[in-house]
Amino acid sequence: MKITRTMWMVLALLAMPFATMAWERGKVDTFAALPAGEAHPEGIAVDREGNVYVVTVAANKPRTSEGTLVVFDPQGKHLRTVGIKGSSRLLLDLGFHPRTGQLLVVDYQAGKVLSVDPKTGASSAFMTVTGKNPGLDGMTFDSAGNVYVTDAHQGIIWKVGPGGGEGSAWVSSPLLKPTRIPPTIGANGLAFNNKKTALFVANTANDTILRIPVSGAALEPGTPEVFVNRVGGGPDGLIIDEHDNLWVACNQSNEVLVLEPTHGRVIAKLGDFAGVDRNGAPVGFLWSNSLVFRGDDVLVTNLALDVGTAISQLGDELGLAHLAGRNLQTVDGQWAKQVKVHTVSRIKKRIPGV
Repeated sequence: MKITRTMWMVLALLAMPFATMAWERGKVDTFAALPAGEAHPEGIAVDREGNVYVVTVAANKPRTSEGTLVVFDPQGKHLRTVGIKGSSRLLLDLGFHPRTGQLLVVDYQAGKVLSVDPKTGASSAFMTVTGKNPGLDGMTFDSAGNVYVTDAHQGIIWKVGPGGGEGSAWVSSPLLKPTRIPPTIGANGLAFNNKKTALFVANTANDTILRIPVSGAALEPGTPEVFVNRVGGGPDGLIIDEHDNLWVACNQSNEVLVLEPTHGRVIAKLGDFAGVDRNGAPVGFLWSNSLVFRGDDVLVTNLALDVGTAISQLGDELGLAHLAGRNLQTVDGQWAKQVKVHTVSRIKKRIPGV
């Protein structure tokens, strides 16, 4: 059979691998801007009315400053700024207790969880922990109202009952510790899957997601294992949708990765960084940090922190003096220095192609 030129071209095309389409990253817009003088939003939560609550890592304020809670209405309008009495200025996570409705706030520097009045800022200790230089970070709950908090320094997940008190070490593992810098943050965001058969935990420094098997009505933990490696750049906040997909905010790659729950295969990459606008606000994500579902949206805090400079300034406070003099520059550090308006971003809760 004579093969024509056209047939040769068809055969050549068939032999070529099919190219995959680029990721449809969606559109990131600004949900809210923090009021002047407030910076570095970190933890985020939503109440039953759709109001949004944000706490900050106020490295821009004096060491003796109390922590800050900023509240927005469902449209992103600033409602109030509340000083949290008796807290440090370095607050990392918050959430409403599923049984009592208490607003709980993780105080990273003080190494405790506070129960906070969201209107007056009055607070009391809800959970305390032990150990040298604990670094409490992410928080989640189970259906019985138990509270689980990651310790980003000691490699522990602490647990306390619905009424609070002294936390017990629910899981300890070297896999939960940071082995690379910066930042010196290991276990961070965490979430149970829908059937409560596993707890997934982001290790920010190591770029890993860990899986801890869970069994029985009391949610007894098994041995932690690495679920997936090289998760973006700095997996930070982690939440799980109704299909058990993992939504992970990656702070150094400025994106939200969505991973399917069986093998950790990435099925979406959402958002990006497109510079700093003329007002000094990030365009898109800049150090995408914590995230929360709200209706059809995902709200994401932009920490926008030059971590190298921050660690050099806060090293003594945080027990990190051994890092002084080391090169801690990150890819986003110089951009973060340009930010004057700190923001919470919004992107549609949509997995393109699904």
